[in-house]
Amino acid sequence: MYKKLFIPGPVDVRPEILEAFATPMIGHRTKDISALQERISMGLQKLFFTGNTIILSTSSGTGLMEGAVRSFTAKRAVVFSVGAFGNRWAQLAEGNGVPVDKVEVTWGMPTLPEVVDEYLATGKYDVFTVTHNETSTGVMNDLKAISQIRKKYPDVFWLVDAVSSMGGVKIEVDKLGIDVCITSTQKCLGLPPGMSVASVTDKAIEYAKDVKNRGCYFDYVELYKFVKEKPYQYPSTPSIPHMYGLDKQLDYILNQEGLENRFARHAAMAETVRQWAIKKGFEILAAEGYRSNTVTTIKNTKGLSVADLNKKLGQQGYSISNGYGSLKEKTFRIAHMADRKPEELQALLDILNKEIE
Repeated sequence: MYKKLFIPGPVDVRPEILEAFATPMIGHRTKDISALQERISMGLQKLFFTGNTIILSTSSGTGLMEGAVRSFTAKRAVVFSVGAFGNRWAQLAEGNGVPVDKVEVTWGMPTLPEVVDEYLATGKYDVFTVTHNETSTGVMNDLKAISQIRKKYPDVFWLVDAVSSMGGVKIEVDKLGIDVCITSTQKCLGLPPGMSVASVTDKAIEYAKDVKNRGCYFDYVELYKFVKEKPYQYPSTPSIPHMYGLDKQLDYILNQEGLENRFARHAAMAETVRQWAIKKGFEILAAEGYRSNTVTTIKNTKGLSVADLNKKLGQQGYSISNGYGSLKEKTFRIAHMADRKPEELQALLDILNKEIE
C-alpha cells in the first residue's frame, strides 16, 4: 500500500519528476551531458545563493560529507554536533584517520556562536563543521550568528551539512561565508535518494590540493577539476536519471513556485505542526528559537506507542517517523518538506487527532 510520507527523507516525489527519470540515456562524455550539468549547476547556484562552483556526487549526502572532511583537513577538524547527524561528521573523520574533536550539546539544544569562537580561537583547527538542520532533534542552528564568528577566522574552512534544509530554508551561502555546503536530493529538493550536491569555494580547493590522502571517489579536487576542465562533467559515470530529475525540479522551484514562496510554505507548515503538538499537550524537543522548518521532533509526553501509532497511520495511507536512535519511542517526528502541501499536512493532523486522545 502506498503511504504518504511525512518522514525526513525519502520524501514523496511528484509524478512529473519521476517521469523525468525515465528520459532516455545519453553518453556521460558528451556535449549533451555537459549542457545538462551546466544548466543544473546554474540553477543550484541560485538555490544556494552562491557564485561558488557546484559539484555533484552519485551518493547520499554522507559521501560528500566524508569527502569534505578528508579533502580539507590538513591539521585538525572540530565538529559541532547537535545530534546524530552531527556525530556522523566525527565518525567520518575518525574512520578516515582525520584528527578530530567533537563538541556535542544536549540533544535539543543548538550550537552557540560563543562556543564556536572558544574552539577556533585555540588555533588548533583548519576545519570546523556545523549541521544546519538536525533531523534527529529538529534543531535548526543559527548560521547567521555563527557566520559572524567565522569572519574572525578566515583561514579555517567552514563545512555545513544542509542535507535536510537546502531547498526548504533560505541559506545564503556566499553572504554567510560557507566554504563547503552540502545537500542531497531525497529531502527538501523532492527527488529520490541517490545524488548529493555541494558548493565549494576556490580557496578551499587550492588548500585541498596540498592535503594528503584525500581519497578517490569523493576527492573534491578531482570533482572540481572535471567541472572546470571538461567542462561540466563527472569523473566517473553519474546517475543520469537524477540529473534529468534535478533539472526538471529546479525549473519548478525557481520558475514556478519561486524560492521565497517555497521557503514561506515550509515555515508555515512547521508552525502548523508546532501549534498542533502544543495544543495536544506535547512538547517540542528543540529549544525555542532553534526549531526546524522542515521537520519537527515532538516529545512523547503522553507515553504513546509510536510504533503502534504508525501502524494505524499506515493502514490509512500515512507514515510519520519514530524518534531517531536513543530518542526512539521517546519522541516522534513529523516532516514538512519538499513538495508537501499544507492541505496534505492538515489531513495527516486530522487523522492524528482521531488516533491520539
